Amino acid sequence: MDRIIAIIQGIVFSRRTHIILLVILVLMPLLHFGRESCKDEGQLAAMIPEASCSYLIDEKPVTNATLLTFTQMFILIILASNWNLTGGFTGYIDFGHAVFFGIGAFATANLMGASRWEEWPALLSDWSFWPAMAAGGLVAALFALMIGSATLRLKGPYFSIAMLGTLVAVREIVRVSKNFSGGGLGLNLPIYLNRPMFYYLSLTIMVLIIGFISWLRKTEFGASLVAIREDEVGAEMRGINTTLHKIAAFGTAAFITGSVGGMWAYQNTFIDADIAFQQTRTIDMVMMSMLGGLGTVAGPVLGSTVMFWLRDVVWSNFLLYHQIFEGILLIIIVLFVPEGIMGMFDRENSGTSLNQIIKGWFPKSSPDEEDSQ
Repeated sequence: MDRIIAIIQGIVFSRRTHIILLVILVLMPLLHFGRESCKDEGQLAAMIPEASCSYLIDEKPVTNATLLTFTQMFILIILASNWNLTGGFTGYIDFGHAVFFGIGAFATANLMGASRWEEWPALLSDWSFWPAMAAGGLVAALFALMIGSATLRLKGPYFSIAMLGTLVAVREIVRVSKNFSGGGLGLNLPIYLNRPMFYYLSLTIMVLIIGFISWLRKTEFGASLVAIREDEVGAEMRGINTTLHKIAAFGTAAFITGSVGGMWAYQNTFIDADIAFQQTRTIDMVMMSMLGGLGTVAGPVLGSTVMFWLRDVVWSNFLLYHQIFEGILLIIIVLFVPEGIMGMFDRENSGTSLNQIIKGWFPKSSPDEEDSQ
């Protein structure tokens, strides 16, 4: 049994497995390009074998809907990983992290010319997507630095409630600010239906964020965040500037979340306050990070992937009950797998390790029982 567990761990956490998955994800849109080329019957179609064209056109292995589905999954992984930087590594559970997503989305939309305010400065209008997305992340980071200087002084549930209140307050302020948000009409962004571009952009950001957090975890700064999570007073006594570290992590996570919010707004082509500032988006970040394992690099990736596909299956088969399923899953995670999927694999001595669980399934009989048999 130990050998089986070792094989599973070797497959899941092997660098070779990660490279193979990344190569598959990078090459997958090429099937979409090939199908479109075959349909156009241009010069590229002549270079593709006829049998391959027939397969791509008839079977449709990769479509725009497929690319959109994977793009949504990549976005969830990015958001969960960013939330984990504050909630998992630093230990400050943020129930309002979606506020940065919404701020980035609206900032990007207004900079790209979606504002309904006639007196909106011309200098801040008609930006192209790339600088607007970066500026949206910067606006979200500046807001995080401003609000974090006050909320990060709170601890435990007080910080969580303060951030939840921040999300609700900002959502209402944006809703009534019709010039900025469009009110009930929302904002319409320029239509750009290039699914492969958004697919590759979200995949690139996801890989960069995972690599960044993996590197950060090994640095002195990352170790200081973990020290703050374990014992903030003790970290201060050892000379760690806890306020600076918390605000830096908070601002970094907000910048990335805001930038992704801008990308999502451009892909969605329409936003309003209720869509951009959804509380369920923060709940998704919390659940996916907890399912994978708080304070780990791979945890949010595994948790987001598993949760995304489970939700897709449950939603498509049990439309009226899928939220009940998510609530039950959250209870199961908290009660029985508090350390998440990574805890099951990495911590052999924990009560939730895969080794302990499998041993519980196949208990060894005592020598006395064997003699009696």
